[in-house]
Amino acid sequence: MKAVSAVLPFRVNSYVMDTLIDWSAVPEDPIYKLVFPQPGMIQPEDLSRLMALVEKGASEERLSSEARKVQRSLNAQPGGQKELNVPVVDGKPLQGIQHKYRETVLFFPAAGQTCHSHCTYCFRWAQFTQSLEDRFESHETRSLVRYLRSNQEVTDVLITGGDPLVMRSDVLRQYVEPLLDPSLDHIRNIRIGTKSVTFWPHRFVTDDDADDLLRLFEAVRATGRQIAIMAHFSHPREMETAVARRAIRRIRKSGAVIRSQSPVVRGVNDSPQTWKELWTRQAQLGVIPYYMFVVRDTGAQEYFKVPLVESIEIYNQAYRAVSGLGRTARGPVMSCTPGKILVDGTARVAGQDVFVLKFLQGRDPAWVGRPFFARLDPQAAWIDDLEPALGQEEFFFEAPLRERLARRRAAAQRDRPGSPPHWVPRRPAQLYDR
Repeated sequence: MKAVSAVLPFRVNSYVMDTLIDWSAVPEDPIYKLVFPQPGMIQPEDLSRLMALVEKGASEERLSSEARKVQRSLNAQPGGQKELNVPVVDGKPLQGIQHKYRETVLFFPAAGQTCHSHCTYCFRWAQFTQSLEDRFESHETRSLVRYLRSNQEVTDVLITGGDPLVMRSDVLRQYVEPLLDPSLDHIRNIRIGTKSVTFWPHRFVTDDDADDLLRLFEAVRATGRQIAIMAHFSHPREMETAVARRAIRRIRKSGAVIRSQSPVVRGVNDSPQTWKELWTRQAQLGVIPYYMFVVRDTGAQEYFKVPLVESIEIYNQAYRAVSGLGRTARGPVMSCTPGKILVDGTARVAGQDVFVLKFLQGRDPAWVGRPFFARLDPQAAWIDDLEPALGQEEFFFEAPLRERLARRRAAAQRDRPGSPPHWVPRRPAQLYDR
């Protein structure tokens, strides 16, 4: 555990330890796997090298140095986050802001870049790793407000992390209230990405500023905007406690809506029955099932990934087993460099077995809703595992992506000649290299 947690950040709180984990089922318990480091989360040769250092009593500095080498091999910033998502204004990247899709801007408040407990599959594990230099964070909202005023097509701001709800309400208020200014009336939805509903529901119930937090939600609603809690429910057990159910009731009473999303994770929720229970209980409690994601190509992906054909079957079986109120979840969805790609199923087209794919979100809005096909590979678990079908040499979005990346790199060289910009990826996605 010490060897793995030197690479992938480990944190767990008393609520998860005492309430959610079934210790009689460890190490197979799904919540235990969700938060505790496991040997298979890093490659065997890396684990052996780090364990040898631990057993020899190596200094923390030496252990951290070796861990950083492993971290740099784990694609710390997947999906074009650094090289394509960060807005550049007057030749300078805006700190703590991402703008990937036309309508939605992500904001990373510095005080919210940790979590009550860390999920071991988390694609933002680098946010919790002090040794990496590429964290997203902002200490103020002035640059965000200026950017939003000059981008009137933006309707949604997602405050994310980490977990913004680790912040006290008075701190969170400093980030939210500027978004309610009448000059930003094109901002219609404020989203907060959080695991607090499941990992620390006391945040909405018994924390000394819980009432103030709910009053902030009410203040957002009073301006006519929607406040959406983008909650991460990975397993039905997270909704079984009385305090979690009370938290959900209080959030909904404030006028906020709760939408639920999670990847399908090997050893945690990779069964149709689990997702059926998850969506059924959410519909009963008034939580809207939103996304079933695919584990992203970073961190412990090799340990947690589920092949796409298996993910499709899990989704379809669970979808068939719930009522219409539970059928709002879209999946399986790969949130990757070009956009959110729905793996809509498999089919036989022109004599070839294929995956049927479709963009739910795209860097180019014209891509949204456009179907395309990939050869059916039973082992494929990510977009980079897929090859175009039906005689196509590449997917239709690859050439535009290469052009976009080339423009960003050229602009970076123009603004900072002689040195690569911080958003040039250490390990370019395969999509750029075909």
